[in-house]
Amino acid sequence: MNAVNSNAYAFPIAAMNAGDACPDTSLAAFCATGICCGLDKAEAAQLLAMAQPVSFSAGSRMVRHGEPSRGAYVIRKGRIEARLTLPGGGEKTVVELADGSMFGEMSLLDNGQSIASVFAVSDVEGWFIERNLFRALIAGRNPAALAIQRTITSGLVARLGIMNGELQRQVAPEDRRVLISAPAGDPLADTPRTIDKNFDYQRFLSLLPFFAGFTREEIDCVVASAKIMEVSRGQWLFSAGQPSNACYLVVRGAVEANVYIENNVRRLAILGPGSLVGYMGILADTPHNANTVARENSVLLEFTAADFLALYKGTSGAEVKTQHAIQCNLLQSLSRSYSQLSRLVTQARLSEALQTRAVRAGI
Repeated sequence: MNAVNSNAYAFPIAAMNAGDACPDTSLAAFCATGICCGLDKAEAAQLLAMAQPVSFSAGSRMVRHGEPSRGAYVIRKGRIEARLTLPGGGEKTVVELADGSMFGEMSLLDNGQSIASVFAVSDVEGWFIERNLFRALIAGRNPAALAIQRTITSGLVARLGIMNGELQRQVAPEDRRVLISAPAGDPLADTPRTIDKNFDYQRFLSLLPFFAGFTREEIDCVVASAKIMEVSRGQWLFSAGQPSNACYLVVRGAVEANVYIENNVRRLAILGPGSLVGYMGILADTPHNANTVARENSVLLEFTAADFLALYKGTSGAEVKTQHAIQCNLLQSLSRSYSQLSRLVTQARLSEALQTRAVRAGI
């Protein structure tokens, strides 16, 4: 979840300055945290140099839901929990973290607001990393910062998977009965990778949110390996459990992501132009965890898993911008899942309360 100013809602145990502890001791502790996974000692030291030591007493609010985010927190020692504010009142604990973990990492990827409140369950010591300083390293294509950004992305993909699993355990009144069975094989195996020549799709690319801030040359570099395709309304792109061999960027039209829960189908999202679909399985190296079907006649750019990972791990200007666009898609998905979960939990609590009241009233 995104974080806010570390001083805004904290109750410091004691003032901590960068020089309070032995640098070697601090670096060793910092290197032991998850954010330094894959970094060498010199790269970790570079990141530590811009991290501000912070501490919080047990029971204090570290982050308040809805406040502008400024950066991320790395826990040296202690335990925290993040609570989702529910519509109509109340909170739900959505994650608990301890030594070596990081939270607020979404704010290192993009501007935004805190989507949950965070509380110190025990006394907490750690570091605060300001977004603007981190983004400056990314803009300079700093290898350590790029590696950390990919680590953060992998963590958020895992978190979204957990969140979607929790969503599927909730009762949703809007679920529909399954009318069409999922295809057994690749539903796009016989789909031509061509397009009506009367549609000049390339002139639309610069208008897509995905390519905001890209030059024409950078867009050409990104799509050079992609294949263009047209699909009709109702065409499946992939189903849950199928290998994540490719992902798709919606150029025109819209697709629906859904999951089958027993005999019901639950819509997760309607994704329009500029949306990236099917990429999470590639990043996590897992099969697709949802179904995706064309909601209307659509034009898509198809990236094979190998080509997508080459863009995701690259260091050119176009590739770094692509990584940011991927992360923005991921943050939007997380925001949707948090909103859906809070709504369904609130509905369940309200339904339970009404049933209890009816039983007491003898209805």
